[in-house]
Amino acid sequence: MEKSALITRLSRVEGQIRGIKGMIEDDRYCLDVLAQTQAVKSALARVEDAILENHSRTCVESAIASGDATTQREKFNELVDLLARARR
Repeated sequence: MEKSALITRLSRVEGQIRGIKGMIEDDRYCLDVLAQTQAVKSALARVEDAILENHSRTCVESAIASGDATTQREKFNELVDLLARARR
């Protein structure tokens, strides 16, 4: 996904967050607020997926193509560390 598309998605998330803030300020029904928080989480997950895909296609692929075992291990370990943190 292109940088501009990611910025657009993040701007949308930013608007959703402002909307949730307004809902809380207006004492809206809890389940309506929770539905919106779920939508934000889903939107952020799609952004994460796009960034991870881009990282795989650029940084990781470049490390593999370089033939440098140290660089390859570094990129692999970065992904392992990221996934381990996500499970916590």
